[in-house]
Amino acid sequence: MARDGEGPAGEPIHVVSVSLGSSKRNKTVTTDMLGRQVRIERIGVDGDYDRACRAIAELDGKVAAIGMGGTDLYLVAGGKRYVIEESRRLAEAARVTPVVDGSGLKNTLERETVRWLAGHEEFGLAGKRALLVSAVDRFGMAEGLVEAGCETIFGDLIFAVGVPIPVRSLRTIGRIAAVLLPVLRRVPIRYLYPTGEKQESGRPRHARFFEWADIVAGDFHYIRRNLPLRMDGKLILTNTTTDEDVALLRERGLKTLVTTTPEFQGRSFGTNVMEGVLVALAGKSPDEMEPQDYLDLLGQLGWQPRVVNLAAEA
Repeated sequence: MARDGEGPAGEPIHVVSVSLGSSKRNKTVTTDMLGRQVRIERIGVDGDYDRACRAIAELDGKVAAIGMGGTDLYLVAGGKRYVIEESRRLAEAARVTPVVDGSGLKNTLERETVRWLAGHEEFGLAGKRALLVSAVDRFGMAEGLVEAGCETIFGDLIFAVGVPIPVRSLRTIGRIAAVLLPVLRRVPIRYLYPTGEKQESGRPRHARFFEWADIVAGDFHYIRRNLPLRMDGKLILTNTTTDEDVALLRERGLKTLVTTTPEFQGRSFGTNVMEGVLVALAGKSPDEMEPQDYLDLLGQLGWQPRVVNLAAEA
C-alpha cells in the first residue's frame, strides 16, 4: 500500500525540499526512476525559519517525503551524532511524512563518490591537497578523502566558527566537536550557515586555504560564499549546483566540477531531497534505511557522479 503522498501506482511520487535558502534557487522537475514517475521540488523560504516550519506542516501527509535544506539535523564527528536544536524543531513540524536532512545519504553517496574519483586515474586523488570546508556535516566525504590519500584541511573552524585555524586530522575534528558542538547545536542556524540572500552573495575570505588546495570539497554554499576571484585549474567536489553556479565556477577558472547527486534539467539537487527520493522509493522510514539500502538503490538507478569539464566548455 502506498504511503501518504505517494499516490496510487502510476501517479508521481512527490518529494519536496523545504530550504532555509534563497527562493531564487527553486526548481521542480519530474523524472522516471525505477519505473515510477518522481516529482522533485525545492521550496526556498529566504531564511525565514517560521515560514519553513509552516511549509513543512502544510506538506505533512500530502507528499511522500520532505527534505530539510539549508541546514543539517545531525552533525557527526568522532563517532558521535549531535542534533541541531532548531533543525529538530523543523523536523517535528511534520507528524506523518518522513523528514530527512541528507545525512544518511551523505554517509554513503559522498563516500562512494570519493572512492569513484580515486578509482579513475585522470583524477589521481592520492597525494593531492584537499580543502573540505566542513567535516562535521560531511563525515563520509571527510573519511573518503583521507582514505584516498589526500592531504586534507578541514575548514570547520575557519568557515563555520570564523577562526582561521586549519584542522588536519579527523581525530582533532572529533576532539573539537566534543567541546564545541554541544554548545553550537543550540545556536540559531543563521549564525552557522549561509541562509536566505546570503546564499546569493560572495564574501571571499581565507583565500590562502583555497589557493593551497588542488581540490575544494563540501557544501556549495560555504564554498560559493568564500570563493576567491581566481581558482584556476582546481577541482570542486560538491552537491547542489545550478546553471548559474556552473557559470560562476567557469568564470573563476576552475577546471572540473564533480557533483555527488545527478543532474536533472540543468540542476543537481541537494542530498536532503535525494535522500527523500530514495526513502520514498524504498517504501521504508528513514530509521529503517541501512547504508546498503541506499547503495542498492543507487546501483539500480545506475548512479555515478556528474563530472563537468569547465575548461573544455569555457
